[in-house]
Amino acid sequence: MNKKRSSFSGSVGFVLAAAGSAIGLGNLWRFPYLAAQNGGGLFLVVYLALLITFGFTLLVTEVAIGRKTKSSPLMAYGKLHGKWKWIGVFAVVVPFLILPYYCVIGGWVLKYCTVFLTGQVAAASENVFFTSFITSTAEPLIFMAVYLFLTSFVVYRDINNGIEKFSRFLMPLLFLIVIGVALFSLTIRYDDGAITRTGLDGLAVYLIPNLDGLTVGGFMSLLISAMGQLFFSISVAMGIMVTYGSYFEDRGNIFTSIWQIGFFDTCVAFLAGLMTIVPIYVLMGPESMNASGPSLLFVAMPKTFHAMGGTGTIVGAVFFIMAFFAALTSSISIMEAVVSSIMESLSVSRRKAAIIECVVAFAIGAVVCLGYNLLYFEIPLPNGSIGQVLDVLDYISNGLLMPVVEISTCLLIGWALTPDVVVKEATKNGEPFLQKKMYKTMIRFIAPVLLTVLLLQSLGIIG
Repeated sequence: MNKKRSSFSGSVGFVLAAAGSAIGLGNLWRFPYLAAQNGGGLFLVVYLALLITFGFTLLVTEVAIGRKTKSSPLMAYGKLHGKWKWIGVFAVVVPFLILPYYCVIGGWVLKYCTVFLTGQVAAASENVFFTSFITSTAEPLIFMAVYLFLTSFVVYRDINNGIEKFSRFLMPLLFLIVIGVALFSLTIRYDDGAITRTGLDGLAVYLIPNLDGLTVGGFMSLLISAMGQLFFSISVAMGIMVTYGSYFEDRGNIFTSIWQIGFFDTCVAFLAGLMTIVPIYVLMGPESMNASGPSLLFVAMPKTFHAMGGTGTIVGAVFFIMAFFAALTSSISIMEAVVSSIMESLSVSRRKAAIIECVVAFAIGAVVCLGYNLLYFEIPLPNGSIGQVLDVLDYISNGLLMPVVEISTCLLIGWALTPDVVVKEATKNGEPFLQKKMYKTMIRFIAPVLLTVLLLQSLGIIG
């Protein structure tokens, strides 16, 4: 299988595909909220500091593992060390669990694309609209199925004709749309005679560090929030970067590619704040800036677009098309991690593996959709939240398995083997490893500790 393994045609294809994976819905509905609630510019500074240390370490490790082994995540870890092959199983279970509910959410985004493209802004701005949609029986299933089919179609077409070609077209377009909507948000103005707010006021709230009342405990909470966002944003611990690394050409520069991935991901996350926090602040007021997750994307933003008047229909349509593109590039990479593992472990063709995963994902996705109506239930989770089917799958994959996978990866590379395994792979073409000392310290000591903190937080052991 390895001799016939596909590969990206060059570093550009790898970077665009990997950046597409990193740029997902988390950039749109979690990063802006965390920035707004954690000191604005201070959060951004901490996030960037973590990106060039913590994030760099995890990305280099996973891409190097993939390129060195030329294997799917299911097999890659076992090739490095036979006694640690179980990490590969966990690394594939994560995207296997994520794909169905991510496609459900992708279906929600697709629904809102149709709503805004057909001018139903007033209806979408109502409080009951989103709840009525997700609690209906048939409609969420239909949109999820369409979204899953689009994802599967790209993966089905292989690396060069599917994922790479799609990424080369969509990522530049996505980036242009994000920039356009973000710049437009700065032009928004609210004036009711008594209160005036402008886009620049919103920008100040978003960017200027707010140190009022900041304590040591508050800063630690901010640090954990930024670390958690970065960890989930850069697509590590879910087999994706190992998979894409296995398709990365041997002559490619891992360091240059990783910095480019980080740049694109961070730029979109930052601009997402301009697209969401600024207009919400200006048009809805500072009291409306507490929305996060689905409520930000599917409740707060439609209300904001409705407040824009006629312009809101156009801006809202462009916004949700952009959100759809961002979601689709991520779900494609999630599915590819599973399909790659099916192909290698069962020795089947890409097309057969894609069909198998599509059918299984649809079955689980259907259960997730019905979890809001016919199969509705509530279960308390260790982190203190109350969850339905989607929340349980998200908690198991994101809250538990992802930290376990990455902690184990750090222990494997840092201790069971040595960091030199990654260093040698990353510098095989003579590239200088300027951060080598930092990398070795991070992979052996700091990253495992930070990841353990995230795991303990998910378990509800620490707040």
